[in-house]
Amino acid sequence: MGIVNINDDSFSGDGSLNIDQAIAQAEAQVGAGADIIDVGGESARTNRPPISVAEEISRLTPFVTRFAECHSSVPPVDEEQVFPPMLSLNTWRPEVLRALLPLGIDIVNDISALAHAENAAVAAKYGAALVIMHSVGKPKVPHRHVQYADIMQTLDDFFDRRIAEATKAGLSREAIILDPGIDFAKQRPDNLRIYRELGRLNRFERPILLPVSRKTVIGEVLDLPEPKDRDPGTIACVVAGMQQGATIFRVHNVNATRLAVRAIWSVLG
Repeated sequence: MGIVNINDDSFSGDGSLNIDQAIAQAEAQVGAGADIIDVGGESARTNRPPISVAEEISRLTPFVTRFAECHSSVPPVDEEQVFPPMLSLNTWRPEVLRALLPLGIDIVNDISALAHAENAAVAAKYGAALVIMHSVGKPKVPHRHVQYADIMQTLDDFFDRRIAEATKAGLSREAIILDPGIDFAKQRPDNLRIYRELGRLNRFERPILLPVSRKTVIGEVLDLPEPKDRDPGTIACVVAGMQQGATIFRVHNVNATRLAVRAIWSVLG
């Protein structure tokens, strides 16, 4: 899953409000082997002000309507690449989903921890898959001091509840993807334990999305304050995640990650 940020305040510094640049970035990621492009119009950073619903829609609509340009002039890199690539919409607002899903969205990447059950209903209406990410509280609000008695048990209980809520809203269980929410309302020990025990989530028998790219916890472990320097740590986390059953990896450096995945497949058979 490649990342396209249509904003000017992404933590990784790779965002742009220029749609032509965003299309070119997505095309490069597809050309590097991305199966999915995850596009968002608002930074998840809690130290940046939220944007309005209207602004988010205005940022995303031109990209969504032009998404075919991202793969019309590049061939698939191999037979394993999903092609044409899928389009994932990174938002938590029901109003944005209602406006954009009719234009052709394959996946809803909801970073609100499914704060709105309506998001599941809208995804179901338009035949989109839904990523349920663990967090606490509202998006764009800092939650730095959350304490968990047992983060893995917390994830177990959370996904039990949210899967039930999503299916009650009309979404098929087969359309659900799970995201443990690395760095969201979690401290370093919690993040590291999730990496170590990720396989525990396999009991839900749903795909696991691991958005590890350039995360703060990687910077802490490797003493790398600049996100752009964290790709080696990102790839290490991807390999560890593969070994525990994760199947979708949200990354900035698609080419390096794809090569690492191919290598580990060859080694492990």
